Amino acid sequence: MNSIIITVILLGVIGLVIGILLVILGNVFAVEVDEKAVAVRACLPGNNCGACGYAGCDAAAAAVAAGTAPSGVCPVGGQKAADAIAAIVGGDASLGEKKVAFVRCAGTCDKVKTRGNLVEADSCSSAAAVGVSDKMCAQGCLGFGTCTEVCQFDAIRLVGGIAKVDREKCVACGMCAAACPQHLITLIPVSTAYQVQCSNREKFAVLKNQCDAGCRGCGLCVKQCPKGAISMQGNVAAIDPALCEGCGLCAEKCPAKIIVKL
Repeated sequence: MNSIIITVILLGVIGLVIGILLVILGNVFAVEVDEKAVAVRACLPGNNCGACGYAGCDAAAAAVAAGTAPSGVCPVGGQKAADAIAAIVGGDASLGEKKVAFVRCAGTCDKVKTRGNLVEADSCSSAAAVGVSDKMCAQGCLGFGTCTEVCQFDAIRLVGGIAKVDREKCVACGMCAAACPQHLITLIPVSTAYQVQCSNREKFAVLKNQCDAGCRGCGLCVKQCPKGAISMQGNVAAIDPALCEGCGLCAEKCPAKIIVKL
């Protein structure tokens, strides 16, 4: 009986000592928690998409709490998240004008010229790395859907062999733009009236054998624009959304009809 009592006492003492040591070690190695960062993190959607420029929602919350990122850090959370965060940290909750993704290619299957598939590829990245696809236009949408795979909001799909953005679903996270090896996708203000749906910089003599929906580099749109919003970049026109007032003269005069109203 005495041995049992002694054993119980020893076990109790050992448990007490271990408990005390755990408390001491917990205090020594305790990581200080920023309660403000925790509160901000609770306002974020948790997609960890990196659209904010930080390595996930935790990093974004820490930056906001530290004052190095604004309340509107999260494009996915939108104004609702910005308002909630501003209530915690103070400051301006304005997000500025909403943006949306735009694909600068109109080379659908019925317009782009094709050739025999010269290489096995299962993604836009692999096709771009080799530099060859079944489409004659090497600067347009490759059509493998890499952008659709990274979009968490089902806002971009392949239609007619090229990527097309659903403006209602797009939250301007920028994941599709980052994933596109052709650099065809850009984020533009949602109020943008017109854009050039082409990125091919080849001269028309070359372009006409590649795609029927390419910019001809004629410059008629540049001459028509009363606000100087259009410039030629190489052999393809580009519209500055900040200067465009949406008169539509450029779209009317474009012989290729690749200046589109959004």
